[in-house]
Parts: sequence; C-alpha cells; structure tokens
Amino acid sequence: MPHHTVTQAYLGLGSNMGDGPANLRRALELLGAIPGLTVEAVSPIFRTEPQGLTDQAWFANCAAHVRLEGAWTPETLLDATSGVEDAMGRVRTVVWGPRVIDIDILLLDGCEWLSDRLQIPHPRMCERAFVLVPLMHLAPDLRIRDASPSQWLSRLTYSVEGDIIRQPSKPFRGE
Repeated sequence: MPHHTVTQAYLGLGSNMGDGPANLRRALELLGAIPGLTVEAVSPIFRTEPQGLTDQAWFANCAAHVRLEGAWTPETLLDATSGVEDAMGRVRTVVWGPRVIDIDILLLDGCEWLSDRLQIPHPRMCERAFVLVPLMHLAPDLRIRDASPSQWLSRLTYSVEGDIIRQPSKPFRGE
C-alpha cells in the first residue's frame, strides 16, 4: 500500500432535530477537525420532507466533498463519521426516525464496498432526491454507477422550489 494516498469521498448529511442547518455546519466543522480529513466543498443546504417515517420534522440536508490523506479505508471513514454523530449526541432508536445528525458515506473514489456495517456506493442514494439534488449542485459531472446525479434524478418524481425538495414518500419498510 502506498505511504501517502489521497482519496476523494462524498458524504450526505441530514438533521431534523433542533437547528438543522446549524447541526450540519457543526458536523462539517467536526469532520474538518479530524486529522487527514479536509472538507473541500459543501452543497447548498436544502429542506426536505422526511422519507419512510413521515410523521416527523422536515430535514436539513446537504452533501460534502471531502479529501482523505493517509491510510483511510471505508471502515475507518465510517468510524470517523460515526464518531462525529456520537459526539453530537445521535441516538439510534427508531429506524428512519428523527436524528440530530446523520452522515452517510455516499461514494469513496471508485470503490465498491460491502460489509455488515457499510455499503458503498450508498445503496439508496440514487432513489433519493435529497441526496442527488445537493450532489448535482456540488459535483454535476460526478459518476454514480455510470450516470450523473441529474441523470439519476430524471428517473425520480420530485420537485425543487428554492431550497425545498419534495419527493413522494415510499411506504415505510425497515432499513
């Protein structure tokens, strides 16, 4: 393995407890404080309807492009993002329920990864306007399984009005 590697990753962030946009900014600050992790760019913040479990507050969502320097693996990146969630008081009780912060690893270079803890590319990202719209703003030429964010969006029913993303919710089924 090379001594010094630089890896690009895309993260999806969401919050629907307290001040969502402030929670997203705090999570990005905490991520940026991790040695070897640099937040390169962040999409605009969008307000989105909850998916799955709809009886909860709307989310604030954004996507971030991060640069990883050194010996990162998908699992060490997951440990880092989970550490930020834990530091911000995330409690995992209700599947798809309210959360102070949620950080998903969407893409990690061209890596495909599957373990009992993590799947990359994120398995549901191409069904979710609240992931794809911020990604389209951040990296319109990004390739996700051979299609761009806008090409994936063209297959979905959704609308964007200003900073609000609406997408009809699918019936709840546990994650």
